[in-house]
Amino acid sequence: MSEKNSVPFNGTPEQEKMLTEVIAKHHDQPGGLMPTLQEAQGIYGYLPIEVQSKIADGLGVSLSEVFGVATFYSQFSLTPKGKHKISVCLGTACYVKGSDKVLEAVEQKLGIKSGECTEDGLFSIDSCRCVGACGLAPVMTIDEDVYGKLTAKEVGKILDSYKE
Repeated sequence: MSEKNSVPFNGTPEQEKMLTEVIAKHHDQPGGLMPTLQEAQGIYGYLPIEVQSKIADGLGVSLSEVFGVATFYSQFSLTPKGKHKISVCLGTACYVKGSDKVLEAVEQKLGIKSGECTEDGLFSIDSCRCVGACGLAPVMTIDEDVYGKLTAKEVGKILDSYKE
């Protein structure tokens, strides 16, 4: 993530207390790192380095082990997610119909790249390989809403409707 788009870690005392309890619960459990990471991501929405460090210290494992597990499994995210999660399908049917241009338009409108979150925390963008709506290609989802047969020109208006 580029420096200009980085969102500073903003954990609350309540979140820290919850994380401390999760670490204590899994401290002596064999294989406790995985459930600790899962619960930590549930608390924070992602796994920033500050949380990874606390987990490493609390479980008595190296930070590199925590980072290795967090980056190996796709269920974990090291970057924050926005209030509105955007996913642009880059599967074959969508790509052939121009989803790369839709993704480009989203990135341009929000000033961030895929995998990043806007500074205000309102939007994050990811791409995926298939949403199972090939007949609607190209497809973009925002939260639980599905937008099909999109053109790059429609992106701005759709995104603006989530700002209100």
